[in-house]
Amino acid sequence: MSAVVVVESPAKAKTIEKYLGKGYKVLASYGHVRAFPKKDGSVDPENDFAIKYQIIEDKKKRLDAIANALKKADMLILASDLDREGEAIAWHVAEVMRSRGLLKKKQVQRITFNEITKKAIAEAVENPSEVDMRMVDAQQARSALDYLVGFTLSPLLWRKVRSGLSAGRVQSVALRLICEREQHIREFKPKEFWTIDTECAVGDAGFPAQLYAEAGKKLTKFAITDGVNAKLMARKVASAQFTVVDVQKKQSRQQPSPPFITTTLQMDASRKLGFTARKTMQVAQKLYEGIEVDGEPVGLITYMRTDSVSLSDDAISEMRDFIDDQYGSTFMPDSPRRFKTKSKNAQEAHEAIRPTSILRTPDAMKSVLDADALKLYKLIWKRALASQMAAAVLDQVRADIDSADHDLTIRATGSTLAFAGFRKLYIEGTDEPGKNDKERMLPPLAVGDVVLVKDADAKQHFTEPKPRFSEATLVKELEANGIGRPSTYASILNVLRERKYVEMEKKRFVPTDTGDIVSGFLTKYFTDIVEPGFTAEVEDKLDAVARGECEWKPILRDFWTPFKARIDDTMQNVKRSDVTHEETDEICPECGKPMAIKLGRYGKFLACTGYPECKVAQPLNGAEEQPAPEVSDEKCEKCGEPMLIKSGRYGKFLGCSAYPKCKNLQPLEKPADTGIKCPVCNKGTFLEKKSRRGKIFYSCSTYPKCKNALWNKPIDKPCPECSAPFVTEKITKRNGTEHVCATEGCGWKEQVDLPEAA
Repeated sequence: MSAVVVVESPAKAKTIEKYLGKGYKVLASYGHVRAFPKKDGSVDPENDFAIKYQIIEDKKKRLDAIANALKKADMLILASDLDREGEAIAWHVAEVMRSRGLLKKKQVQRITFNEITKKAIAEAVENPSEVDMRMVDAQQARSALDYLVGFTLSPLLWRKVRSGLSAGRVQSVALRLICEREQHIREFKPKEFWTIDTECAVGDAGFPAQLYAEAGKKLTKFAITDGVNAKLMARKVASAQFTVVDVQKKQSRQQPSPPFITTTLQMDASRKLGFTARKTMQVAQKLYEGIEVDGEPVGLITYMRTDSVSLSDDAISEMRDFIDDQYGSTFMPDSPRRFKTKSKNAQEAHEAIRPTSILRTPDAMKSVLDADALKLYKLIWKRALASQMAAAVLDQVRADIDSADHDLTIRATGSTLAFAGFRKLYIEGTDEPGKNDKERMLPPLAVGDVVLVKDADAKQHFTEPKPRFSEATLVKELEANGIGRPSTYASILNVLRERKYVEMEKKRFVPTDTGDIVSGFLTKYFTDIVEPGFTAEVEDKLDAVARGECEWKPILRDFWTPFKARIDDTMQNVKRSDVTHEETDEICPECGKPMAIKLGRYGKFLACTGYPECKVAQPLNGAEEQPAPEVSDEKCEKCGEPMLIKSGRYGKFLGCSAYPKCKNLQPLEKPADTGIKCPVCNKGTFLEKKSRRGKIFYSCSTYPKCKNALWNKPIDKPCPECSAPFVTEKITKRNGTEHVCATEGCGWKEQVDLPEAA
């Protein structure tokens, strides 16, 4: 018997075909093969939400290849990923083959596997099932909801805010969270407080302590609120004699974190490696699909889109043997540690993200993994192994030290690591500044010990607002609110950046003026749509569909009727000026009419309400408040004068200080050099540049002599089809990340990362 096996990516296809051997032809669908046509009407609410699909243009030849192979085979095996998206891809492939009449008298099987190993593939083939239509319906419902929101809200944004804008069901909630956090920061009023910090000593051993109580009464956070009293108190502490009056010691056990799920992997990779969520998933995808090890393709980690913290018995057994062998029995708990998954819809047949074999240590993989892949693999390997190690034991000490008259009490706290346990291998990262993994050491202290206060310092502090969201903390917030699912977070964050609704400042999300206006509009007129609770409720309903507890079309009906009524009302009764104009107390210097804050193409600005009769406009903060150009360290390459850092409509740039005599301009940041030689002039290399509209492109470094340029990033990898010296990386929402030959007429493509659900 012969079979055609359909997977999602070509890298996975090569690995699996080697495992299956003769009789099996493994082909890749390269992700989704059918999608909604790019026009209104693909989901028809007037016809019971009938859905129209069409074959994605560049997937026709993939489907033709599957069809041709299927003509000579007895069986179609659908082996796409084991989540909703994968189930939907399997269904779409089968539907296309069925429509071509190729499934008559042929078996159709659905197989899934959590890891790409010979054993896992063999077990999957021996235990086939059918396409789970409950999961397919849940995916169809999600896609239909997102389509209906996008195709009705986006035109409204064009009319009421600005052309070219768009909105998404889940991304809009994430944007609201970012904007509300920024509003909290803007409105936050710092409150002053002081602490008295001391440097103490017992004999030759020094240690820090802090004033804790006065006259037996504990000092609250705001007990000292001005510098005068703080300094008086500090002098009082410095002049007193102190003795230890109480020492409390206790031991605490710290348990390891569970192995990674998608969200925790994205969070820790952001904290520890500086990876974006998108990059984390791209690198994890490669580790999952297979790396060449000793001449054989091997999947190094289990499936990376999961919300389950379960580990298989085989994996736990292998880890416990490894811990016993490498660390000793004291580092291994008496019984295997089992973790409970919080998500009620988590599929327990799935596993957490772990190495397919703990015996493939990061050191052993150094020669086969690139730098980023090795970093992520090491993180996954350590977290998984640490989850099965013994708890850490900490000795915590608290000492109260009183002045001779018992009027003042200073307190010293500290902890020491009595037994490292899992911490010998791995410690979870944190987003909170000041919290690190170094333990504060205290010398041995006993009641009656005389303590010398060597220094007492009054320190001023101010309360601080909640920090802006980083990728890690935003993912954590979305997950806590039940918004989105493991496969969606990377896409959500990426879309917000692509739409210019947010910018990154010190790796934190800052809403742009456009993002602020869009979020404000949606929050005011579509409160329920961008309400975290509402979005979480929709996710719960979709999960219920996937579990077979309810039908999917009633969810669309319940959503669409009030939503469409709100759209029609807003379109008719809300003016653009209601959304984009904000009146101020300023008066126009030309005509005396009020000035208003308006949203323009490049952000907010101040303009006269008498427009178009009066065309006075100025920067939001007033032209007179704009800072003077800053002198840079650069010298003008034309005249030798210093270059100034100036601001223009497209951002900051370098301009010659000798202007207007010398009109030399340069970008503020030097373009990044890809190091890949230009094939046209064979002299320059491709530099990464940004267009006036902010789009990244790559042009020859000898410009304007050579005007060769690319929109896609060149990759130092020869084309296997035509032997061109390099290929390019093309990223689209529909097809994900592909490597594409730039040579005209070649047409070679290779899937690198699959598209993710929005």
